[in-house]
Amino acid sequence: MKNMKKFCFLLNSLLLCAVMMFTGCGRAENETEKKSIRIGVSLYQGDDTFINNIRGELEKCAKAYEQENGVKVNLDIQDAKGSQNTQNDQVERFISLGCDVLCINPVDRTAASVMIDKAMAAEIPVVFFNRQPVEEDMDRWDQLYYIEAVAKESAVLQGGIVVDRYRENPESLDLNGDGVVSYVLLEGESSHQDALIRTEWSVKTLKDGGVPVEKITGGIANWERSQASALMEQWLEKYPGQIELILCNNDDMALGAIDAMERAGISGICAVGIDGTTPGLEAVANGKLLGTVSSDKERYAGAIFTIAACKAMEQEIPPEIELVEGKYYHCPQQIVVKNQ
Repeated sequence: MKNMKKFCFLLNSLLLCAVMMFTGCGRAENETEKKSIRIGVSLYQGDDTFINNIRGELEKCAKAYEQENGVKVNLDIQDAKGSQNTQNDQVERFISLGCDVLCINPVDRTAASVMIDKAMAAEIPVVFFNRQPVEEDMDRWDQLYYIEAVAKESAVLQGGIVVDRYRENPESLDLNGDGVVSYVLLEGESSHQDALIRTEWSVKTLKDGGVPVEKITGGIANWERSQASALMEQWLEKYPGQIELILCNNDDMALGAIDAMERAGISGICAVGIDGTTPGLEAVANGKLLGTVSSDKERYAGAIFTIAACKAMEQEIPPEIELVEGKYYHCPQQIVVKNQ
């Protein structure tokens, strides 16, 4: 897995350099280009592990861009702390400060229209990420973009991890040997489209792959490790010896389930996550997590930053950033299991 991570890092670095050199999302052809750009970034929840990873990568992109192009990047990152009203205020502030472009991780995907109205009135492009505004909002303006790791692909890959394990060693999942893998499900927010899709397709992939599964229970943990841990603790007490698999919509909830098992002194139950966060990858490496689906964070953040920088510099978005319908970027994903 270390070799694969090293290869992916080198590949992503080369891609980012190629993007900058090709478009000069960096160096414009005229000599009167801007010497500084201002990018406003609003995060739905700064302590979300995946979002925090993306934030770190955005900061790296900004520094690399400055060094490569000699253009000062004012990257103003704010945490909405789960409040849509706070995020609306942040957008107003970014506009008043003269931001060239906005990068928004919406608190409420169904309430993006207010932010879009403000951006359109100020003629400031917006790069949304992680939480997709409804299609009607995305279709309102040609200066709206969305970066994502496709939820269905994440779920199918996650399910594939379990299918592969079952085919290799059924006993490692069917712990009591009754011919059925009994699972619990930790879901993200009820209103988040990724949670709904990941839940549906992960289970469907198991069934399609021939894994005999039976759901014991499930619950919403809002992507949070502590909430997942509390739920798992309750389930371990309520269903002693019955849980054989834990399907989780993200890594943080998988880690929360593992925390609960460790407190209870229970081992042997397989858990799978999604996102490939730093703690999630560490858990895979040390064998605590059966596997995760890594959404190439360097490329994810690189796409956000490249689009933002190109719009700020009034340059064309490079063809290396392959946009579906001219506005959607789908970040590559891969399965990560121990010793991969």
